[in-house]
Amino acid sequence: MSEPRVVLVTGGNRGIGRTIAEEFLAHGDKVAVTSRNGDAPAGALAVAADVTDAASLDQAFSRVEDELGPVEVVVANAGITRDNLLMRMSEDEFEAVVDTNLSGAFRTVKRAITGMIRAKKGRIVLISSVSGLYGVPGQANYSSSKAGLVGLARSVTRELGSRGITANVVAPGFIRTDMTDELSDKQRTEYLSTIPAKRFAEATEVAKVVRWVASDDAAYISGAVIPVDGGLGMGH
Repeated sequence: MSEPRVVLVTGGNRGIGRTIAEEFLAHGDKVAVTSRNGDAPAGALAVAADVTDAASLDQAFSRVEDELGPVEVVVANAGITRDNLLMRMSEDEFEAVVDTNLSGAFRTVKRAITGMIRAKKGRIVLISSVSGLYGVPGQANYSSSKAGLVGLARSVTRELGSRGITANVVAPGFIRTDMTDELSDKQRTEYLSTIPAKRFAEATEVAKVVRWVASDDAAYISGAVIPVDGGLGMGH
C-alpha cells in the first residue's frame, strides 16, 4: 500500500464529492473536505470554505496544512445548478453557476499549486460532467462552466507538467442519486434510452476513477478528459 497522502475534496460533504472522499479514506489517505455546514464523512476533516471567496479557501488550505500536512491531491468538485432555458436565464443565474463551478475551481487550484510546486509533485482532478461537452438543454450556464474546466486542466498541464503535477478532468454522466430515484418512469426510460450501458452509474464508479487518476499509476496522464458515463458522451 502506498504512503497515505493529504487529499482535499471541495464539496466533499455530500453527493459524489462525499463518495470520492470516502474512497480516498478507504485507501488510507488523510482527507479533508470543504463543507459549509461542518458535515463530513467519518474520518475526514471538515473545513469551512466558500469556493467563491479566495480568502476563505486560503484559510481552509492553511488549516488542512496545519492539521494534516501539505495538500498533495486536490479534487475540485464543488458545484451548483441554476437550470433554465437560455431565453429565460438571468445574468445572475449564469454568473452564479460559472463563479462557483469554474471560477471556484480556478481559485481552488491556484491555492493548491503553491504547495505542489514546492513539493515538485501533485494531483489535480476537476469534476466536470457529460453536460460540459455534450450539452444539455436548459443548462447553458452549467454546461459552459463544466466545459471550461477542460481548458483549465490543459493550461495547468502546460504550465506545471514539468513539476510533477498532473491536472485531469473526470466527466460523470447520470449518477444514481436521490435525484434520479425521483424521476418518473417515463423520464427514467427516456434517459436510459440514450445511455449505451442502459443504466445509471453508481457514485462509487466515479470515485474509483478519480482515485486512480490521482494515483502514481496515472503519473503520465495529464490534460485528459475521462468520461464515466456509460458511453453517453464518449468524451465529446
